[in-house]
Amino acid sequence: MALKNDRFLRALRREPVDATPVWLMRQAGRYLPEYRATRKAAGSFLAMAKNPEIACEVTLQPLRRFPLDAAILFSDILTVPDAMGLGLYFVEGEGPKFERPVRDAAAVAQLAVPDMETELGYVMDAVRLIRRELDGQVPLIGFSGSPWTLACYMVEGGGSKDFARIKAMAYSEPALLHRLLDITTDAVIAYLAAQRAAGAQALQVFDTWGGVLSPALYREFSLRYLQRIAREVPSGKGAERTPLILFGKGCGQHIESLAATGADALGIDWTTSLGDARSRSGGQVALQGNLDPTTLYASPEAIRTEVRKALDDYAHANGGSRDGHVFNLGHGMSPDMNPEHVAVLVDEVHRYSHRQAAV
Repeated sequence: MALKNDRFLRALRREPVDATPVWLMRQAGRYLPEYRATRKAAGSFLAMAKNPEIACEVTLQPLRRFPLDAAILFSDILTVPDAMGLGLYFVEGEGPKFERPVRDAAAVAQLAVPDMETELGYVMDAVRLIRRELDGQVPLIGFSGSPWTLACYMVEGGGSKDFARIKAMAYSEPALLHRLLDITTDAVIAYLAAQRAAGAQALQVFDTWGGVLSPALYREFSLRYLQRIAREVPSGKGAERTPLILFGKGCGQHIESLAATGADALGIDWTTSLGDARSRSGGQVALQGNLDPTTLYASPEAIRTEVRKALDDYAHANGGSRDGHVFNLGHGMSPDMNPEHVAVLVDEVHRYSHRQAAV
């Protein structure tokens, strides 16, 4: 089925587009009243994520409001360790937790790659259903957490302020942590490949906690596994290629290394300018980002101004061309953001980038 809007995929291939495409991390989420109503009816986040029909509905909700250029699967990065037997649950106000954290060699030895059509079949069913319901409107993005980020939750047992347990493991038992990361990487590669086979047209890896590592630890415990993912996830060729986006929060110092992984695009957070990222990546990859999410708390005119600055920053460093840029936030949206401000952002990206094309 031909896509009615392929701006997003063309931008990831660094091909000319009529306007800069835009999608937003956490575009399906609690800032939308229809999402809150769906969650209330479902009873919990996990009940939504594990029901393909509800996951499809939530994925499509922001597309009914805004002319976004891509949909992203509604799911969670922790579905993989949950399927590995760790017992995922959520505590209100505290976020995700695991009943059985992985903290010793015996726990690591018990881990195995889940079967993607049984333990994670609900995710693949959701991908297939969303593709059908999208009916070629826009591409669908599948995703996974990075091995390092998943390991952080698996070892800590949930979120963390200082990541003391997993960093202690990195220093004291590096071989054990590598065994954990090896099996987790195997699972991530299988998970992304299965999403692609089910119909995902682009894939994103979220390295949410890569930025907590020193440069040396980042290269050893995060980058090397991202390199493996970029090498081993099936992708295809030409117009049929399934692009891979690597997004690392707080990882601006590693742009050159990430651009050399073989990924198609890098997600850039707001602590690195798009212009700087374009110069340092040398045109090897498309770039995605990178408006500070808190900009959405500002006035509509301030939002429009900041959108134009980001678009101009990229174009200036790219020889005046906007090709190879996907507009996004530098991280996900927050629950108290105003949907009307999201509409302003999406409108300004399309309006201003069309105007740039006419100059």
